[in-house]
Amino acid sequence: MLLNAAWTPLFFGAGRYGLAFVDICLLWLAVGATVVLFHRVHRWAAWLLVPYAAWVTYAAAPNLAIWRLNA
Repeated sequence: MLLNAAWTPLFFGAGRYGLAFVDICLLWLAVGATVVLFHRVHRWAAWLLVPYAAWVTYAAAPNLAIWRLNA
């Protein structure tokens, strides 16, 4: 939850696009690990996180593009 909460101020508030991209990559890894761990407990719990993982993946793409364009 901290990684998710940190992304918005990094990207929009501070304009630290590179650091925001690192944050969103760590968030993506954390969501992936959570999916794997949840799958061990309950399959549907893991599947319910797939749309969130897709959203994080989608949000990372413009973050990377904006970072590269402003570098």
